[in-house]
Amino acid sequence: MRGARKRLCSALIVAYGLFSLYAAYTVFLRPRRPAAPRPQHRDRRGPRDHVALGNEEWNPWEGDERNELVASRQRYEANLKMIKNARSHPEQTSLRVQIWGKAAIGLYLWQHIFGGQLEPADATAQWREGSQKAGKTYFSFITGPSVVPGYFSVEAENVVLVVNGREKAKIAYATQWLHYAGTLVQTHKIQHVAVVLLGNERCNNDWIQPYLKRNGGFVNLLFVTYDCVLVNGEDIFQWPLGVATYRNFPVVEPSWSMLRSPRSYLCNFLGTVYKNSSRETLMEILKQDGLDKLCWIAAREQWQPQETNESFKNYQDALLQSDLTLCPVGINTECYRIYEACSYGSLPVIEDVMTPGDCGNSSIYHSAPLQLLKTMGAPFIFIKSWKELPAVLEKEKKMSLQEKIQRRKKLIEWYQNFKVWMRQKFINTLENSFLPTDKG
Repeated sequence: MRGARKRLCSALIVAYGLFSLYAAYTVFLRPRRPAAPRPQHRDRRGPRDHVALGNEEWNPWEGDERNELVASRQRYEANLKMIKNARSHPEQTSLRVQIWGKAAIGLYLWQHIFGGQLEPADATAQWREGSQKAGKTYFSFITGPSVVPGYFSVEAENVVLVVNGREKAKIAYATQWLHYAGTLVQTHKIQHVAVVLLGNERCNNDWIQPYLKRNGGFVNLLFVTYDCVLVNGEDIFQWPLGVATYRNFPVVEPSWSMLRSPRSYLCNFLGTVYKNSSRETLMEILKQDGLDKLCWIAAREQWQPQETNESFKNYQDALLQSDLTLCPVGINTECYRIYEACSYGSLPVIEDVMTPGDCGNSSIYHSAPLQLLKTMGAPFIFIKSWKELPAVLEKEKKMSLQEKIQRRKKLIEWYQNFKVWMRQKFINTLENSFLPTDKG
């Protein structure tokens, strides 16, 4: 019995050994037959650019993934290059400018021209500030009643002072700030000063001249509103009046309805009618043939510096619901109404005549008045007399909605480009004046 078991075990061991030898031969030594080619996979939706080959499966996103890898690599290399450039030129191409907004026109500069934000958003706040990088320059902006000479941090060696010089009381306040800036220059706490001046409507701005560097003062650059005869394109530049930010006129973003919806009125005029002015002529002409029934007209006899919520809403609605905005001259030809109409795509109809005062003489400045806007190709309607208005309105009646839509697009696009151009001109002028020039 024991011998039979021994023989059985020996047979099993021999059989296991033979099986192991056969398996080893099959795996390692036996030649392989070539695999039969796999049929190409055909998608029901049609042939593909990429076909499955061998044991690989077709990846429908393979091209996108490859492109994304390439794009990602390019972005990485571009960012790396930008960082290297920044490190190799840390200060040579950078400028820090602090803007002191001590007149409402400063808000037009910061919020409308620069597209900057302010914190807090509340327009009645005592202190508001913002910052942004533009060109080679880092700008910071401060404004509000709490911004008082000597009671805030001067954070840059280059300053832009925004002041109002329309009347004696405003000039007195502006000179306090100029004296403060002059003291900082003398004590080497700041190096350069530029002034943005809301000028006098009759262009009586001689009081600023002693402060200009060209006249022995410390102000390197002056940006001044209206057709001031001081403008030379070298260190004195014309600046747009802009919208009435002192009445909190907003930054208006174009909308589909603003561009494409029919408007209820041919024109609008909401404003003060002064005695013995061309505005009286305008009112008389509008009453002829019932033209005033086609337009949104709200005339008043006395100027109101502040709007009520209701009157301000009416004014905005009038701009939005009128194809044309009538812009008669006041003390000056340039008025806030021009820029506010552009914001809403309502084409300004401008009384193109010089007003009394010291503004640009049309015999010398051929494009005056409004030479800045005309130089920039403003697509407005310019008339010399309101007697031309009936013909303008008659032509307006015959225009199709599509023609008006195209005109609105052109106007809004021009105004946006105008603001971009003014921003870039402002930045370039500061950088060319304030940045040290390479002499190597």
